Amino acid sequence: MSETTIAAIATGNSAAGIGVIRISGTDAIKIAQKVFIAADGTPLSDLKGYTAKFGNVYSGEKKFDNAVALIFKAPKSYTGEDVVEISVHGGIFIVEKTLEEVFKAGAVPAQAGEFTKRAFLNGKMDLTQAESVAALISAQGDEAVSASFNMLQGSLSNKINSVLDQLIGCSASMAAWVDYPDEEIPDLSEESLAEILENAEFLLSDLIKNYENGIIMTQGIDTAIVGRPNAGKSTLMNMLAGREKSIVTHIEGTTRDIVEESVRLGTMVLHLSDTAGIRKSNDIVESIGIQKAIKKIESASLILAVFDNSQPLCNDDLMIIENCKNKPSVAVINKNDLENKLDTHEIETKFSKTVYISAKNNIGLSALEKTVKELLGISKFDSSQPILANQRQKLCVLNALEHIKQALDGLHIGITYDAINVMIDSAVDELLSLTGKKATEEVVNNIFSRFCVGK
Repeated sequence: MSETTIAAIATGNSAAGIGVIRISGTDAIKIAQKVFIAADGTPLSDLKGYTAKFGNVYSGEKKFDNAVALIFKAPKSYTGEDVVEISVHGGIFIVEKTLEEVFKAGAVPAQAGEFTKRAFLNGKMDLTQAESVAALISAQGDEAVSASFNMLQGSLSNKINSVLDQLIGCSASMAAWVDYPDEEIPDLSEESLAEILENAEFLLSDLIKNYENGIIMTQGIDTAIVGRPNAGKSTLMNMLAGREKSIVTHIEGTTRDIVEESVRLGTMVLHLSDTAGIRKSNDIVESIGIQKAIKKIESASLILAVFDNSQPLCNDDLMIIENCKNKPSVAVINKNDLENKLDTHEIETKFSKTVYISAKNNIGLSALEKTVKELLGISKFDSSQPILANQRQKLCVLNALEHIKQALDGLHIGITYDAINVMIDSAVDELLSLTGKKATEEVVNNIFSRFCVGK
């Protein structure tokens, strides 16, 4: 438990109904009662945990707002320390003034993610659960919220710990065999070792297999909207955004640069980029925008290639088709409410997925959602299942998986148990790093530095 007592604003930096100042540490209650006095005069130090009192906050002898103080006693708090949360009226000045008084009373400013870091260091959660807090805060869709919350509840931790328990038990038996080779060590047959290692391989491989889908559902999809001028790209962007984000006119080449917006498409979040119309152009400014659009096709995780149903297929369309080849792309046939002049058969043969919409009339959203999910292979995504939340977690699992495969290979060719045990111990170390039990201080500090202050 840290010797310092930290404080920060735990609510957003904008005017609201209430604002909350969170204080955590050995002196949290002592500091809070220098700032807050209950209406009935009860000292905060006399209260039990999970108790709230109405009163006022003071600057010196002068009270400046009504407030509610909520007490949490160690170890039954978010951080595992004594915690006080003071709720005041949510004006920016009032909230900041209250925090200033808390600092005057002896607290120090919390660093980014320091409350959650203390929760981790005090054993209230492991590192995967701590990382899920940041994912939960940034979640923008139902699936992302559900997946992140399940991680916070320990879905990933439980799966990793089940693998760890088996591997550690296996390692202990092998260590005993190495120390006492003439003794009969129970359950140390080649068959039982192979079964444990194969089960670990299956469980970890399953996490790797579902990694991309998990990232898509929790972090969103980098999506480029491309098409020739006036195909309806900006209208599609506005339909997805639910408001006018891109300028829509009948004049070709209106969009000269990339316009970006994050939107929800059903349960998914798309990080949209509305690009300049792709065509051959002698306009220097427009040409720069077109080159940016082509580069965006190369980097995007999803491409929505928009075609105008009311116009015949042209060379600009063919250029778009060529640039989308072998990319994760959906052909979006727009203006489906108008007379068909487009060779849609040609489009359907070039794209694995095609959807028909009328962006102007807001028709086709559900069909587009279904098509995108089918393309990305996430139509059956189960947010209740454990997922890996980031590259750090994925790398730990990949490294552990490699050591387990080496151990299995070694077992099959008959190398000694002491050599196999080294490989198993290496896998265990990687998984312990994943959960934070053997993570370096540098890794831990890096993770929590990405959190917002107050969490």
